[in-house]
Amino acid sequence: MKLRAKGLGFLLLLVLLALCSTIEVSEARRGKHWRSSRSSPGSSQLKKGKGKKSSSLRQHGSTRPSPKPPVSSTPSSGAGKGNQSPYQPSPNAPDIPRPSTANGSRHSTPKPPTPSCGKGHQQPSQPPPATSQVAAFNVVDFGAKGDGVTDDTKAFEGAWAAACNQGASTVLVPPELEFLVGPISFSGPYCKPNIVFQLEGTILAPTSAKSWGSGLLQWLEFTKLSGIVIQGSGIINGRGQQWWTYSDPEDEDDDDTYDVEFERMPQIKPTALRFYGSFNVVVAGITIVNSSQCHLKFDNCQGVMVHDVTISSPENSLNTDGIHLQNSKDVSIHHTNLACGDDCISIQTGCSNINIHNVNCGPGHGISIGGLGRDNTKACVSNVTVRDVNMFRTMNGVRIKTWQGGVGLVQDIRFSNIQVSEVQTPIIIDQFYCDRSTCRNQTSAVAVSGVQYENIKGTFTIKPVHFACSDSLPCSGISLTGVQLRPVQVPHYHLNNPFCWQAFGELYTPTVPPIACLQIGKPAGNNLQSYDDIC
Repeated sequence: MKLRAKGLGFLLLLVLLALCSTIEVSEARRGKHWRSSRSSPGSSQLKKGKGKKSSSLRQHGSTRPSPKPPVSSTPSSGAGKGNQSPYQPSPNAPDIPRPSTANGSRHSTPKPPTPSCGKGHQQPSQPPPATSQVAAFNVVDFGAKGDGVTDDTKAFEGAWAAACNQGASTVLVPPELEFLVGPISFSGPYCKPNIVFQLEGTILAPTSAKSWGSGLLQWLEFTKLSGIVIQGSGIINGRGQQWWTYSDPEDEDDDDTYDVEFERMPQIKPTALRFYGSFNVVVAGITIVNSSQCHLKFDNCQGVMVHDVTISSPENSLNTDGIHLQNSKDVSIHHTNLACGDDCISIQTGCSNINIHNVNCGPGHGISIGGLGRDNTKACVSNVTVRDVNMFRTMNGVRIKTWQGGVGLVQDIRFSNIQVSEVQTPIIIDQFYCDRSTCRNQTSAVAVSGVQYENIKGTFTIKPVHFACSDSLPCSGISLTGVQLRPVQVPHYHLNNPFCWQAFGELYTPTVPPIACLQIGKPAGNNLQSYDDIC
């Protein structure tokens, strides 16, 4: 019995040893497989890992610094269009990002990369915002030739119509091409807002009389729009020589060849670029040259910004104002170069909250408010600041001019930090303005009140100051601070002393030369009504 018991015990011991051996081998295999999965995942594990990307990101993000968002190095063919030259014509006018700089550069939103396992440090790409992609309409895609000879007006009309219907879109005028465009109106009010007119090439005005009919007031017109932007490094060339040049064929002393084509030109001369009835207007970076009349005009507009613009025409080009404002409010003009044959900037009736700074003016007639009150009309201008301006060889510096017989008020005007060089008359208020041979004397006048002159310095060639104010409504509230104007003798010019008539105000610092003619204080019986009461 003892032998049987020992045999049975030995048998059980063998069975237990066999079972333990099997368990150790199994555990060893499982341990080896777990360690291998941490060091080099197999293809089967990659497939499984795709379903666990978010948890992997959270795990590794907690132990590493925040990385930069990934940029796809191989975007799809559709995304790649954003990296092409922005002015290459394409058959179907593709959607590309809205331009944000004057040179038209744009960048496409990268396509989100395909997620992969084991790259927990990557940040998941977010879908691009809905407003980052806008339609762009290249005028070449609409048939424009850009050879400077073919009439491209229809192509511009087509591109504009497409942008108008789309809204938040871009009309592209590509570089290195010249587009002959006749009189055209880019108009609303049914256009959707926020259209960019990206001008990189050159737009030429027609020089044939038949293009203008009996006469037009403007060449390129933008009307009743909201959020309209014209930007770029391109040129608008009005080719106004046809209107400036005049030779009398019956004058035997005139050696110039008579331009027969000019004889047929209408007497009404068009403004090169006009905005009417529009809100939030931006004009930036472009150049406007040789307009037949005014170069850039804003009429009945609100929220206007003009910057980094160049305007140029010869000194002897008649009535070629640089920038003309009328019935417009909340206007900013800065970092702009103006050279023309009339006022660099002209501010007419209905204007308020005008801020002009960092502007170069010359040649030209200076910066003017007016003429106001012509033909016995009512005129009101208020809250105008002109500062940090350089004027070189202009006819006038800063000027306020009104006609006799008008009514209204010019109030709260500030001219500050104006540097003048060889300017004929740097400071002018003229309530007897007349651009005819004779004007009838009248009693009523547009009142002028609250005009500040600060740090007006430099040289003059005829007269430093000219204050000619109305007998019935004398100028009041004129203040002079830091005025230093020295004469420069120029051939054929006669130097004059400061002139004042019915001008009242204060001299806060001594002036050079002394302006003793300004009457200190207020005019007797000064019952000037408020701006709100008059205007």
